[in-house]
Amino acid sequence: MSLRLAALTFAFASVLQGAASAQIDPLRGPPGCVPVAERQMERGCYLMVSDRLGKMPTGPLYWHIDSFPTRELAEKAKGPYASVVEALGKVWLFTIGAENWRGTGGQYVATLGPFDVDAKLEYTATYAEAIMLPGGTTMVHRHAGPEVILVLAGEECMETPDGRQIGRPGGKPVNVPANVPHKLTATGTVERRALALVLHDSREPWVNRAHDHGWQEKGLCKTAP
Repeated sequence: MSLRLAALTFAFASVLQGAASAQIDPLRGPPGCVPVAERQMERGCYLMVSDRLGKMPTGPLYWHIDSFPTRELAEKAKGPYASVVEALGKVWLFTIGAENWRGTGGQYVATLGPFDVDAKLEYTATYAEAIMLPGGTTMVHRHAGPEVILVLAGEECMETPDGRQIGRPGGKPVNVPANVPHKLTATGTVERRALALVLHDSREPWVNRAHDHGWQEKGLCKTAP
């Protein structure tokens, strides 16, 4: 495992709580926060890919998601600002681009956004998957760039200083701007399965605790519909 991925794994383990059904260490999060290659249980949080993309195109950006039957076909269809990822039993092609971008050769899944970036910065795309039981939560944290989440099963509630967002399959994506503190809760009655993009400043870790913001959540997700 690379030093960069090891650092990402430790950071994510420090943020996520309650994603797995096993005993939780409150200082490190669940034992399942590991690279996908070291997976030992189904539930948990798993870092998949962290790709340096450099400076991004101008204008509002979107996360385009396509699935492919094989990794070889996904690699052939890969273009700029794209990553091939194997997660949740499928092969995915994740591409960041303008709203009207469309891939070829795969099965279209979703287009999520919009989100903004700073044209002066270089960015890294970090992708993660999470499988959480209802009631699982994260600590309050933030990212040095936008976070966008696709919920494939179950339900989630994301609380920020501006209120809450509800994520469900086929619904509006959860979309948190850069450096906004937030806390996620797996709500509903069935297991949550989700994919996440954090497009962050390459000079900074992909995730940080948000104590320095002085924000305390109000528990809005405890009454989420």
